[in-house]
Amino acid sequence: MDITILSVQLLTGLAYGMLLFMMATGLTIIFGLLNVVNLAHGALFMVGGYIALTFVKNYTNFWIALILTVAVMAILGIIIERFLLNRMYGKEFEQVLLTFGLIFVLSDAAKWIWGSSPQAIPIPPALNGSIRIGDIAFPEYRLFVVIVGCVFALILWYLEARTRIGAIVRAGVDDREMLGALGINFKLVFSCVFAFGAAMAGLSGALGAPILGLYVGMDGHILILSLVIVVIGGLGTWKGAFVGAILVGMIDTLGRIWFPQISMAIIFALMVIVLLIKPSGLFGKEVKA
Repeated sequence: MDITILSVQLLTGLAYGMLLFMMATGLTIIFGLLNVVNLAHGALFMVGGYIALTFVKNYTNFWIALILTVAVMAILGIIIERFLLNRMYGKEFEQVLLTFGLIFVLSDAAKWIWGSSPQAIPIPPALNGSIRIGDIAFPEYRLFVVIVGCVFALILWYLEARTRIGAIVRAGVDDREMLGALGINFKLVFSCVFAFGAAMAGLSGALGAPILGLYVGMDGHILILSLVIVVIGGLGTWKGAFVGAILVGMIDTLGRIWFPQISMAIIFALMVIVLLIKPSGLFGKEVKA
């Protein structure tokens, strides 16, 4: 393969990886802190994309639509956590059934509101151009997604390393009971974390809609990849989500070109190898017996 074509495909995989990173970050933190098996996270990704589409169709600026989508999804996350999951903490089987049921509710709602035909959000005019990489043009919008993902990673690093919020989340991931012992309102923390996860799923769905399109059923594929990323990177760590998402995004993109028949099998093979070498994931905390 020509080096120029390879460079373009690597950038494409990186852009896809950044979308998966923003999606998987919320999922892994929810798993790590709340101990909630949220199978509806992929559906939140899909709904976020459709909500952004609604705002754009109603002549809302694309950038304003992103902000409104994040706000709406955060509110939806709070509603789900407060009125549904709040009674299910510590009940893994019930969580699985509840969030699995939410998949059908959100999917049917999306089909009822937006229809079953594939749709897409137009790329904003400011990013509708391309840059030249040798003789090949690479879309500016995908490069923008890469930059957004990297900036988001820097923000997460700062929040984790330099702020009280990050310290609370780290403490909650390591020892949930410690939050209550320190006098922290853990119920508020749980609501905020779930709202954050839902908001990030919605943002990644909105950013991904101009690239991936929107259709009912896309949530299943995204959820599977996000779960693989969480397993590879480790539970409750955004660093693991970042590295895992880049690996999965690259393998998925290049695999579809070189090995289209077994591209998903390669991703799962990577997950198995990581689990054999480090069962807690690349950045996960080892659990002592």
